[in-house]
Parts: sequence; C-alpha cells; structure tokens
Amino acid sequence: MLGLLIAFVVVVWVARLVLKKYPAQPVLFTAGVVMMILTLIFGLGEILPAKTSTGSPWLDIIQSISLAFSSRAAHLGMIIMLIGGFSTYMDRIGASTALVHVAIKPLQKIGRPYLMLALTSVLSNVLAMFISSASGFGLLLMVTMYPVLVRLGVSRIAACAVIATASAPGWGPAGADSIYAAELIGMEIVPYFIQYQVPVGIATVLTLAAAHYVVQQYLDRKEPDAMAGQDVSANVTAEQARAQEAPHVPAFYALLPTLPLLIVLAFGLVDFGVKMDISLATLLSLALTMVIELVRHRNGLEVCKGVTAFWDGMGMQMAAVVTLVVAAETFSKGLLSLGAINTLITSAQEAGFGGIGMMFIFVAIIIGATLITGSGNATFFAFVPLAPKVAALSGIAPVLLVLPMNFISNLARSMSPIAAVMIVVAGAAHLSPMDLAKRTFIPVAAASVVNIALTLILFF
Repeated sequence: MLGLLIAFVVVVWVARLVLKKYPAQPVLFTAGVVMMILTLIFGLGEILPAKTSTGSPWLDIIQSISLAFSSRAAHLGMIIMLIGGFSTYMDRIGASTALVHVAIKPLQKIGRPYLMLALTSVLSNVLAMFISSASGFGLLLMVTMYPVLVRLGVSRIAACAVIATASAPGWGPAGADSIYAAELIGMEIVPYFIQYQVPVGIATVLTLAAAHYVVQQYLDRKEPDAMAGQDVSANVTAEQARAQEAPHVPAFYALLPTLPLLIVLAFGLVDFGVKMDISLATLLSLALTMVIELVRHRNGLEVCKGVTAFWDGMGMQMAAVVTLVVAAETFSKGLLSLGAINTLITSAQEAGFGGIGMMFIFVAIIIGATLITGSGNATFFAFVPLAPKVAALSGIAPVLLVLPMNFISNLARSMSPIAAVMIVVAGAAHLSPMDLAKRTFIPVAAASVVNIALTLILFF
C-alpha cells in the first residue's frame, strides 16, 4: 500500500508540472528515477533482474534508462523516425497539401451544409492518417475548408469543432503511438492497423461524423451565429495562410504521402516473394519520390536540398517522440518497481473488478490525464507500457488495454481546451478554446463509447 500511495503522489506531481507547461520528457524521467530511489530506500522491490543488473542497485536506476534507450531506439525508434522524416519531406515538397486539396475538392460541390460538415469529418479523419501534425493539419483545414463550411451556413464554432476533431481517433500506421501500441502487443504496425484499428476506427469515425451532424445542427439552431453564410476568409490571418502555403505541384503528388501504406498493402495482398515492412516501404517511397522530383525539376541540387527535410524530420522525431517513449518507460518502470501496479490490480480484483474493469480504470486515467495536460501522446506513452503486465495479471489479452488507450488518448485530446490543436483552431477563428471544447464534447464522448463497446464486442 505504501508503494501505491507514493505512486499516487508522484502522478499528481507529474500532472501538475505538465499542466504548468513543463516539458514532458524531463518530468517523466525525474518522476521515474524518484520512484526507483524510493523503492530502494523503503525496500519495496528491485530495479533490474540479476541477468541485467550492474551489481549495484543504485546504478541499476541509470542502467534501466540505458537499456530503454538501446532497445527502443534500435527498432521502434527507427520506424518512428523514418515515418516522421517521410511525413516532413511530404510537407516540404507540397505533397501533403496536394492530398488535402484533391480530397476535399468534391466536397465543395455539396450544397447541404450539415451533410458537408459530416462528410468533412469523415474525410479529414481518413486524411489524418497520412499527416503527422494534428495542429498543422487543423490549420490547413482552417484555410481550406473553414470558409467553405461557414459560407454554406454552418456556424463558425461548428466548423471549428469538426476541424478540431479531424485527427481525433489518431489511427493509422504512421502514428508513433500506433507503432508503439503494435510493438507492445507483439505485432508489426500494418497487421495491427488492419486487424484491430480499422474495424474499430471506421465505427469511431462514422459515429463522430453522425454526432457532429446532429449536435452541431441542433446547437446552431439554438445559438445562431450572425456570421453564418458570410465570407469569413479574411478572418484567417495572412500569417496563418502563409504557414500553409506549399509549392504548386502536379495533382498526382497527392498520392505520394500514401505510398508507404499502399506498398505494404500491395505486398501483403499479393505474394511477390518479398518480405515488405513499413520501414522498407518508407525508404522505397522516399527513393521513388526523389526520382519523381528529379524528373520534374531536372535539378539534382534542388532534389538534394528538398530531401534534407527527411533528415530534419527524423531528428525531430528522435528529439520529440523517441525520447518521450524512453522517458515514459522510465516512469512506468518506477511505478512497477514500487509494486503500485500489483497493489492496484489486487485491490481491484478484491473489489470485484475483473480484466474488463481494469480496462475501464486505465481508460478513465487516460481521459483524466489528457484533459488536464492537453497532451494525448504524453499520457499514452506514460501509461501504456504498463498494459502488457496489467493484462497478464488480469487474465485478458493485451490488445483489450492497448487498443482503447491508443484511441482514447487521441479522442480525449479533442475535448481539452488546452490541447494544441484546440488552441490553434480556435485562435484561427478568433473563438474561445473553452467554447470549442463544449462543442466537441458530445461527439467525442459518443465516439469514445462506441470505440470501447466495439473493442469489447470484437476482441473480448
């Protein structure tokens, strides 16, 4: 019980620091180290098993961090960096913007405002699989779709609610959290995406769109917007518009961001006698894109300058995501060493909670932490490393914990008024993030309920 009490105090302390905008990585590293130190002081457990121990329990604290870096950076980290670098390269050459423009063009011909609102929700949640930045994607939609929706008669806050939830489910093989989730349950990312994320994700996206259709239409009638039906293009500032400017590229460039997934799916459906994984597909897509760029520009120097965005993107993923994964593992290692998780599971079982009860407990923790911190990734990476151990002790399949945590951490972000995407979208329309959170709450809550229910129906 002492370990659980210490863990509770440390978790509250972490949440408070992250809420004060402290960077997540050093906070999680520090919290993990503090919990491991207290583990040794109070004799609550060991840090490393004998086969990986340095021989000194105090040095084992640092050794655990070293082992986490070496194990995660070598495989998981490389996949994350390759995909992140490719996504940055797609932004650099204008392919990501081309994908959005080509995809939304048919929507602009629909005359029914709330039907278009719902279809925008569906399409944007599909496109989000190929665009890594939720905030950047939201701003791009504010420049392209927001004026169109408002001009059709949708209120500004309703249009922003759909755009703020454009990346809400957080599914797709390019997401760092999805890649990590797949590794934790012992799968490659593409099989995890197809077998688990796709069936649950489709239902989640359709529920979100249907809820937006009903809720936004009802609230717009109840709270009319005087600017609905007007041209609000000028409301999106010149600086914001310039931030989404991209080179003019041929229409077929819209296919380039989807190449890694298309290649993996093609080799998975047809036996070419070649084993294709997401890393190989990403590097092959990079090579094909460079050839296309060379043919188009006929300038090797221009192509080489462009591809530097790939290396920059890899570096950013290492700094932002891979370090977060290792910091989160250090944090979870601290929780495990205290014996807090074993105590929590034992207490839950004594209270009559089974494995499914533990799933709801972890989902509740994810929702609360994400609403408070505004960061779905930080919350997910902090708690999901515990999932395999909790699942084993609770007698359920790891996917029953990992999959809901994967989805819900992203969905809950779209209900938090301090999340970056909420602030960016609300700011672009000169609205309050708190008002925007009120508009996203019911659709996201409905999508979350369907997500959890379908996970239980399909995989329990």
